[in-house]
Amino acid sequence: MGVPDASLFPHRIWRRVVADALRSREMTAGLYEHPAGNRDLRAAVARHIGISRSVSGSPDDIIVTNGTQQALDIIARVLLEPGDVVAVEKPGYLPPKKLFNALGARVVGVPVDREGLVVEALPADARMVYVTPSHQFPLGMAMSLSRRRALLAWAERCNAVVVEDDYDSEFRFGGRPLEPLQTLDTIGRVVYVGTFSKTLLPTLRLAFMVVPPSLREATYKAKFVTDWHTETTAQIALARFIDEGAFARHIRKVSRIYSERHEMLTAGIRSNFGDYLQLVPSSTGLHVAAYARTASLGDIDAIASRAFDLGVAIQSFPLEGKPQAGIMLGYGSIETARIAEGLRRLRSCFDEHMSRRAKAA
Repeated sequence: MGVPDASLFPHRIWRRVVADALRSREMTAGLYEHPAGNRDLRAAVARHIGISRSVSGSPDDIIVTNGTQQALDIIARVLLEPGDVVAVEKPGYLPPKKLFNALGARVVGVPVDREGLVVEALPADARMVYVTPSHQFPLGMAMSLSRRRALLAWAERCNAVVVEDDYDSEFRFGGRPLEPLQTLDTIGRVVYVGTFSKTLLPTLRLAFMVVPPSLREATYKAKFVTDWHTETTAQIALARFIDEGAFARHIRKVSRIYSERHEMLTAGIRSNFGDYLQLVPSSTGLHVAAYARTASLGDIDAIASRAFDLGVAIQSFPLEGKPQAGIMLGYGSIETARIAEGLRRLRSCFDEHMSRRAKAA
């Protein structure tokens, strides 16, 4: 789920920029870095997200982190006291919820529908709202423009901060571009979080956040007391990788491949699983989701276990409240030529299990 294809990583170019980084002035000086990160990388990121995502922010607004999880940890340490309410999507991404709970916050799940987070269901005392508006995790829908505006109005009314996790919107395969919450925000209520784990590799542990000026100094200090700064070599290498245009070329290349996989997978589900699954419309990212038409949670677990034995990995939706049964399928790290066979094996697992269930009834 959400894992990119490591075989597509530009190893040759990356080795070169890392070698260049090791010879750089910053590395030979052997000094500590600024807590917010390498200045060249922050400037490169600011230019990149300004062009590719219409996210506005100066290099001073950007903080380089060790993955999205650290970005969320830093902003939570800045904003939250034990007992504060954090609103999250339900169903949603589990690691941030575990983080907020570990910091003593009270985490409240808020339902989502076809337009994304249901703003009317937000608790009025929430101090922070964590959302994935460009590609809701795990279901995959995008938050509508009207819902985005309603969320920002709610945040201003309730004096809350919105954390926008834009984890894979570089891979958008259709429809008009979506304006990030950060772009629509005119009053400084949004913290924007991005990552290079999907576009490059999770092993690099490189992400960033764009903070409003009012939170800049506090987040610098929080990053400093956490680990002082993110590893310097990779930061310098990534700055050069972006500035040379290699990152943009890499995104264009892998987007074509992921788009083909997305189309093949969604077409296969529509044509071969219509009696079992209802696909959730999605045109972004590295995974798709589908609701089960008749299968229960227990059925999905049994099917997933049998499919795994046959070399096909699927996941059920996170268990929260009274979840609807469904599955998530990642296509980032599977070769395009193997998708059809994977779907054939998965179909056999559905047929076998649901037939056995019908006979038992």
